[in-house]
Amino acid sequence: MKWWLAESRTQTQVDVAVEVQAETVWKVILYDDDIHTFEEVINQLVKATGCSVGRAEDLSWKVHREGKALVFEDEFEPCFKVQGVLKEIGLVTEIRG
Repeated sequence: MKWWLAESRTQTQVDVAVEVQAETVWKVILYDDDIHTFEEVINQLVKATGCSVGRAEDLSWKVHREGKALVFEDEFEPCFKVQGVLKEIGLVTEIRG
């Protein structure tokens, strides 16, 4: 294989990988803990995601009952920002793509 052909393929592979990442729906998962009160979690969910208090209450109960819950999904950058706000008070989160 000639070097310029290999370089061309590599660039194409990078372009495809970037395009796939941009189209991926990312998810923020919130995990249960024994440290935070429901009120703290609810307030932080509202602050992080902009959801209603009622929605934050529902999500908090789901986290409590099931051990974790999907609390937000979007492109990577908004998910990263939401995760950062949730972590401000030490909530345990994960981003999945």
